[in-house]
Amino acid sequence: MSFSKVRENATKPQFEDLNLSIIGLGTEYPPYLLESSVLNVLSERHYPESPAMSKVLMINNYTGIDTRSAIGSVDHALVNLDRAPTIDDLSKLFLTDGVELAVTAAQKALNEAQLSPSDITHIVSTTCTNSANPGFDHYVCKQLGIVQPVEKVLLHGIGCSGGLASLRTAANLALGSSFRNRKATVLIVALEICSLLVRSELDSIHERQETRIGVTLFSDCASSLILSNGLGLEGREHIYDLIGWDHGLIPDTDEDLGFTVDPLGWKVVLSLRVPKLASAAVAPAFANLLSTFPHLPAKYKKASDFDWALHPGGATILSGVERAMNITPEHMRASYDTYINHGNSSSATIFSVLDRLRDRDMDNLAPDGDVKDFVVGCAFGPGISIEMCMLKRNLSHVKRKCVMNVLREVTPPDAEDESSRGEDKI
Repeated sequence: MSFSKVRENATKPQFEDLNLSIIGLGTEYPPYLLESSVLNVLSERHYPESPAMSKVLMINNYTGIDTRSAIGSVDHALVNLDRAPTIDDLSKLFLTDGVELAVTAAQKALNEAQLSPSDITHIVSTTCTNSANPGFDHYVCKQLGIVQPVEKVLLHGIGCSGGLASLRTAANLALGSSFRNRKATVLIVALEICSLLVRSELDSIHERQETRIGVTLFSDCASSLILSNGLGLEGREHIYDLIGWDHGLIPDTDEDLGFTVDPLGWKVVLSLRVPKLASAAVAPAFANLLSTFPHLPAKYKKASDFDWALHPGGATILSGVERAMNITPEHMRASYDTYINHGNSSSATIFSVLDRLRDRDMDNLAPDGDVKDFVVGCAFGPGISIEMCMLKRNLSHVKRKCVMNVLREVTPPDAEDESSRGEDKI
């Protein structure tokens, strides 16, 4: 990167060769896949019928989600107490079962990058479903065996945009290291346990007679990636190159999207305006980001020239962005696949989408069979904030698979051959 060029264009920086690459990705979903009927079961067990409850249960049948990943089944103890679990109950589980997911996701990313925990120089983590001090990243480091000095950052209060905000933060840390001619190998970890907030949400529906649709969308996931500035890892195969990014806020939307703290966990704030607001914000954000890349190949000019990794916040957000940007579901095929099969796992979802996008069966669904090597990443968070980045995909990269032994350690296998690409991750 030319730092003088950035200074000369301080009001509108133009990205050149940043030499930032994603060299490992890992996603870990918990073992349970819950169908929409689970919400009906919990409602019938613990709450009387009411107009608001009936409306939410009806909406639950039309989200477009087939299954949501969850840390427990419909019979999990915490969702079947005589009350909703407290924030203390939720935190204890997050720091045990949740951290275990995060450790596994990180191990997968390290394995694909062919690195050990001792190679990590920085850690950027994010969650909106825990607020422990020390943060969950402290326990992830302990379980990974990271004992060397590392620079750590834990991001909170940014909800579903947390994944891309973490990537942006990691990129700026890595560029700072590049400026000092130092190696940066950044481990990014996103962890969300949303499913156990179901009783708190159902309490509000019952007591306040509110139509709260967040309870129909959210799920659990941990995801991780390794970002490198290339120093000390010359010749390492790239999965994606990070070309540039942008961040912005939609004015006067503070109360439209949020996640407010409560003695019984957190309560989703999701106004009816969100899909329209989010969809309308994508076009100007994309135009602004595109203007910072003066040397893109000529064939990359409009939204449909790129593949898209959009955070699947909901079906109306996905379809709204399609219409606003004149793109098809096939452009966002990995976003739809993740949403349909796992639901919305807040900040952890976007790295899962990027992980899924590179599978062979996803390539087979590309518009007109044309897989793009430039990918736009986009997510929305409280504020309403919008995060967007540009990635260049290495289309020749072969995804490495991980085999988990009984101790949940990662055993590095050989890289998968062409015949196995696109199979479900183990």
